[in-house]
Amino acid sequence: MDIKVGFTDSARELVISADLQQEEVAAKVSEALANDAGVLELNDEKGRLYIIRNSRIAYVEVGTNTPRTVGFAGA
Repeated sequence: MDIKVGFTDSARELVISADLQQEEVAAKVSEALANDAGVLELNDEKGRLYIIRNSRIAYVEVGTNTPRTVGFAGA
């Protein structure tokens, strides 16, 4: 699943591909946004750790767990 994080002082967004469930990511983000002085920690599929300062987060878009279809199979 892809997780997009937008920042208050930048037009660019951070895209993280993670093996987490949607509910787990939403809980982590909600907990992080409740504490403005803390950080949000997320791991991607390759084991990299992202540490994001909560006060700089503008929005977080959490993707779905369903795989995308390729070609005309979904049409």
